[in-house]
Amino acid sequence: MAFQITYLIDSVTADEVIEAIRVEQTIEFPYNLVPKWIQEEIVGKVEFREEVSGEKTKVKISYNEGVVGGELTQFLNVLFGNVSLFKRVQIVDIECPESFLNRLKGPRFGISGLRKHLKIENRPLLMTALKPMGMSSKDLAGMATTLAEGGIDIIKDDHSLANQPWALWKDRVEQVADAINSANSKFNRNAVYAPSLNRPTEELFEGAKFAKRVGCGALLLLPGICGYDAMRAIADDDSISLPVIGHPAVLGSFVMNPNHGFSHAITFGTLMRLSGADISIFPNHGGRFNFTLEECKSVVASCLSGLGNIKTASPALAGGMKIERAPEMVKDFGSEITILIGGALHDGELLSNSLRLRKAVETL
Repeated sequence: MAFQITYLIDSVTADEVIEAIRVEQTIEFPYNLVPKWIQEEIVGKVEFREEVSGEKTKVKISYNEGVVGGELTQFLNVLFGNVSLFKRVQIVDIECPESFLNRLKGPRFGISGLRKHLKIENRPLLMTALKPMGMSSKDLAGMATTLAEGGIDIIKDDHSLANQPWALWKDRVEQVADAINSANSKFNRNAVYAPSLNRPTEELFEGAKFAKRVGCGALLLLPGICGYDAMRAIADDDSISLPVIGHPAVLGSFVMNPNHGFSHAITFGTLMRLSGADISIFPNHGGRFNFTLEECKSVVASCLSGLGNIKTASPALAGGMKIERAPEMVKDFGSEITILIGGALHDGELLSNSLRLRKAVETL
């Protein structure tokens, strides 16, 4: 089976753009100057096209499996390399051959593995973020202790916590990990800490291994910054072996133009899973961002649907959520989700709010 990518393009320029896509995404060379076998075997082939409105045309183009070479980096290049430089081209579906999917490990844990790791049978997972920037490592560790006592399952760094002078990265990671592990023992909890690997490239792997060494139970990665394949490499590393949480920073640029980029489902579902994320964070509708309910449902479906041997990932709904919306989120998306509530837990007493959220999901 070939790779098959479905694009949504402008009908007015469809002929020109289709020809450009199938050549640019493969040989990037004048079509008439290459041997016939390359024209027939390497250049993308149009499988079907149809006008879906007066302005839009949907076209599916297939690519020889050899074009990708079995690696995620080249897959991403074929998916949206030079195509990203064309105006008004949106990728709305991807079909990958089983042989390619079998080369990728995907999420190490998946939802079932996360449930075992966190000792959660069937309720949604609970996540929050340590914030705001400017607090000391000691104060963030104290906050983490309270959150663990309150029953939050995953306590992550806010993605913007890096190596700022108020809470240097290694100091913060060690103090917060110690605090959460102590709280687990004291309050009979099983919370895990996911530090943000918002680190320079040369420090990514050392940072992940340091986090494991000091007792962190998960990792937060920003694939829009460090790259999808860097996240994959960390997820695949047996010496690290921690659940990976994918954060959407920068990835909004892929989806916010309705006429260009990727669909929400591909960005926050398919690509996160192919890159090894056990949990994919994205904004829920009705919060600080303008995702629609339909877009969110498409992401959840993409996180949970069949994808060869690739495990499912827990979709983490975030972006200004409140405790009172927990029942609604479960009704909309089911119990395999992660509910991420940040600032709202601090609107009042942190411990009582955390306990209230935990009780809310346990009684759904």
